[in-house]
Formats: sequence, structure tokens, C-alpha cells
Amino acid sequence: MSGKITLALAQLNPTVGDISGNIAKLRTARAYAAEQGADLLVTTELYLCAYPTEDLVLKPSFQNSLRVALERLASETADGGPAILIGAPWREGGKLYNAALLLEGGKIVVASLKHDLPNYGPFDEKRLFASAPLQVPILFRGVRLGVMICEDMWKPDCAAHLKARNADILIVPNGSPFELGKTATRRKLAAERVQETGLPLVYLNQFSGQDELVFDGGSFVLDAAGGLVAALPSWEENVSIIQWDGGKISSKTEAVEPEAERAADIYHALMTGLRDYVNKNDFPGVVLGLSGGVDSALAASVAVDALGAERVWGVMLPSPYTSYASTEDAEETARVLGCRLDSVPISEAMKVFDSALSPVLGDKLQGVTQENIQARCRGLILMALSNATGFMVLSTGNKSEMSVGYATLYGDMCGGFAVLKDVYKTEIYNVARWRNAHKPASALGPQGSVIPESVLTKAPTAELRPNQTDQDSLPPYDVLDGILEALIEQDKGLREIVDQGYNPATVARVWALLDKAEYKRRQAPPGVKITPRNLSRDRRYPITNKYRERATTR
Repeated sequence: MSGKITLALAQLNPTVGDISGNIAKLRTARAYAAEQGADLLVTTELYLCAYPTEDLVLKPSFQNSLRVALERLASETADGGPAILIGAPWREGGKLYNAALLLEGGKIVVASLKHDLPNYGPFDEKRLFASAPLQVPILFRGVRLGVMICEDMWKPDCAAHLKARNADILIVPNGSPFELGKTATRRKLAAERVQETGLPLVYLNQFSGQDELVFDGGSFVLDAAGGLVAALPSWEENVSIIQWDGGKISSKTEAVEPEAERAADIYHALMTGLRDYVNKNDFPGVVLGLSGGVDSALAASVAVDALGAERVWGVMLPSPYTSYASTEDAEETARVLGCRLDSVPISEAMKVFDSALSPVLGDKLQGVTQENIQARCRGLILMALSNATGFMVLSTGNKSEMSVGYATLYGDMCGGFAVLKDVYKTEIYNVARWRNAHKPASALGPQGSVIPESVLTKAPTAELRPNQTDQDSLPPYDVLDGILEALIEQDKGLREIVDQGYNPATVARVWALLDKAEYKRRQAPPGVKITPRNLSRDRRYPITNKYRERATTR
């Protein structure tokens, strides 16, 4: 091992398709790296176009724009400042690759190409990129850089190949989406590659929200013994400096990181996903129905923390069944958060629909039909406010409701983004209580408790009929969520779930509801993914499906 270099790790927030904006961020990071005496600025996976590009990357004009931008950016490295190791799509030999390219001395010097292409869950790289052969290290100023792009680190073959070809250090540019528990998984796999090769490892991940995916950053550096040398903060942009000197890797800052609470990670993920979705799509703000319930209160809190109170518009949409307590709770939530609140009663709209439909439906105009009319009146009003102002409608439904279809198409499911879409109801309460006790450093909302205690303690209800509660139609949420997690996250069979102690009839009923609601979920707005199996990218079931599983017989 030889050479001495200083690396600047750029954990940035790029935007898909914003080539000039991403380069502008990179220039700022490079200027800082130059001030710190860095030799090489390292970016995340596909940084130039941002990750994931989906089918945009297949468009020839987009590929041409990326190539021109790369060449211009490469020319800037002739200024004597830091070289750049940048992630970008790269066409070579008639094939398109996911690549990391070394820009130095005014030129594109070499490309290291991704070998292992993920094709599961949210990943679809095999239809976008060609798989490259195992790569050789990049020689940079006397140091052999073993580049492994994201998935290349998850199995031992790439690291072993680079080690056999005398790599000095492993560098892993990532576009690794957040999900609960993934930080530990990344660390474990990185430690395994270090143990197998005896090489230090730099793990660099992007921080951003992109449609349903959020990327938490959380970059880190391990030395050749597996010790933590550097830990970049999660949920924020950061440029950190590390040194490689003849076999030793070190950092200018001490690697100290607090253990993140589960609820804290969820809240940061929701903030990041909503903020970037709204800002990167140029919405002036969000409008949401404030019902006085916990879901809308938490959604409003996330929105205010992500966007600022002036960009959040709460609307009460009371019906004849809306309780005084719900009105008070909605008003108190808006007051504490400091956001605008208006009231648009729906009673007259309900009468108009009753009058129009009674001659056609007669006695059938009752029960679920009337309840769904209420929800759709509310959706219509919120969409009208959105059309008039440009504010995006923020849906407030949670994963428990979405799973079993306890939501109304074109009613409470309408909107541009469903921020709580992947959060189970029982988790909603945990996250809400966490926010009442903690304010994230980047949050724009107020200090202290923001969700009234009365919202957290009352029985959940849609208030679509007198004295209604959710448990009139659903099992208790702790039971429902336990069964749903077993069905969705663990993919367990009904008999396995019954063996955990759940009632067979309840398990069979929840499975039937989950199965039948697939058509609704296909029409739901996107929302932040926080679990290993969200209900759109990760779990793809047919709408037309006659398979029925039994919960009792073996």
C-alpha cells in the first residue's frame, strides 16, 4: 500500500433530472473540499441525474445531456482543484451502465461500472442498465481505489475481486433508500466486507426524497479492523473530510453518533419525503382536512415542520355527525402549529346529493353509500381549494386503513401525496408522542407538544354516522396491525399467524380485506416508504385473484 490522499465525502440532496442544479451543488461542495485540501471529491450513486431515474435514463436526449454535462464538469477539474469521482449513467460499447467516473486534469479518466444490479422491491435496474464484469481498482495518485457501487457491496464477490487486484481501499457510492432497520444491515454488510478483505471501507449514501423513496444519508467509514472512523449525520447534507495515508484511514472529526429512536427515524423520513416532494415539484404549499383525529394532526405537524406554517392550510369539513370535541381538537392543533384553519361545512352538499340520488336509489341511499358521499364531498372541496390555489392536497390515511380498504376512493384517499401511507396506526401514536417530546433540528414548526393529548387519548372515529368508532368495523388496532405486519412484512400464511395466538376468524377476515382492497391501493397517491414492504413498490398483488387461504386446517 502506498500513497497519501485526502477525500471529501459529499452526502448531498440531488434532484432527479436536474442536471444543472445537481452540478451547482457539486461545485459548492468541491469549493469547500478545495479549502480543506482534498485531493478527491466523492459523490453518491448516479449523483449527476440523481437516483432513481427510472425510465428517464433510457431517453436518448437525456443521456446526451448527461454526457455533455460530464464533459463540461470534467473540464473544470483542469483548474488544479480536487478531482471528482461522480456517479452517472455511462454508455460504453453500445450498452448503458450505472457508473462511477473519475474526472481529473480536465478529462474523464476512467469509468468503474456496476456489476450487481438489484431487481427487487423498489429496484428495477436490470431493465435499465447492463451488468458489467467485475471491475479493477482505479489508480489515483498512488492509491488503488476499489469502487463498489451500492449493491456490489451486498455480496462478497466484488470486494474479493478488488482485493485480489491489490485495492488499497474500498469506496462504495450508494443510492440506498431508507427503511426501518436498514442502518444496522448496511453496517453489518460493510463490516463483513472489511473482515473478508482486510481493507478499509468508505460507505457514502445520498440524502433526499424522491417520490415514495427517502434516502437518509448516514454515510460512514470503517478502518481495516472494522472500527468506525467517521459517521456522517443522517437526515441532512454534509461534506466530510477523511485522509488515507499509507494504509491508515482517519477523519478530522470524531466518529460519535447517537442511536436514533425508531419514532425519530420515522418522523425524519416523513419530513424529508414530504418536503422534497412538495419543493421539488414546485407546489406553493399543502392543504389538508383537519378532522380532530390523530392522523390529520400528525400529518399537519409533519407538514409544518417540513414546509413552515405559512405553507400549510388546514380545513375543517364538519358534517352533522362531527362532534364538538373534534372541532375543538382541530382548532387547537392548528393554533399550536400556527397554520391557517378554515371551516367548510358539508351538510348542504350532503343534502344536494341525497336529493339527486333519492329518486334513483330510494332505500339504498343509506349505510356505506351515504358515508362515502360524505367522504367524497370532503375530497371534492379539498380538490377545489387545490385547483384554486395550487396547494397540493395532502392525504392523511395510514397503512392500517390502506391495507384493509377502510378508506374511500375519491374521498379521503384523494390527494397528491399520502405522507402516512406506510405507517401503521399503532405506530402513528408512537410517532406523535415522540414529536410532542422532541423537535427535529431541521423542523420549522414550534417547540414543545404540538398534538393535543385529547387527540391521542380518544377512540379513533371517521364520524360518518352517530357514535361511530373505527372498531365498529375493524379489530382493535393492536390486533389488526399485528396481523397485517405478519401478512405484509413477513409474508406469513394464515395458519402461521393463528399459531401466534390470533383468532382464526379474525385472521381470515383481515386477509380477505387486505386482498379485496388491492384495487383501491392501485389508485392511491404516492407516500413515504418506511417499511421493508410498502403497499405499492414492494408488494404487488393481482387485483383479480381467486386464491383463498384457510386459517384453521392443516
